[in-house]
Amino acid sequence: MAEITLTAANFEAEVLKSEVPVLVDFWATWCGPCRMLAPVIERIAEERTDIKVGKVNVDEEPELAMQYGIEAIPTLMVFKNGTLAAKAMGYRPQSEIEKML
Repeated sequence: MAEITLTAANFEAEVLKSEVPVLVDFWATWCGPCRMLAPVIERIAEERTDIKVGKVNVDEEPELAMQYGIEAIPTLMVFKNGTLAAKAMGYRPQSEIEKML
């Protein structure tokens, strides 16, 4: 499944009301570790059909970043049944991200 661009307008529908777990990547274009993580996130999105993968550009969606207390990027969050189930900051290998799911 392709990655979903998450915004304030679609976050509730795509993440909080999702029937499957959602991996959310809070990132920015200028962030080096975010760029390193991007292919890992893409691979997870392609390989896993049982989850959704969404990306929040913190520069374009500052209110979402504030709402979820993003202090450093990349920050990964896993939402299950509309609730935050796991959170990790910084680059993570795919195996670690898979364990969060």
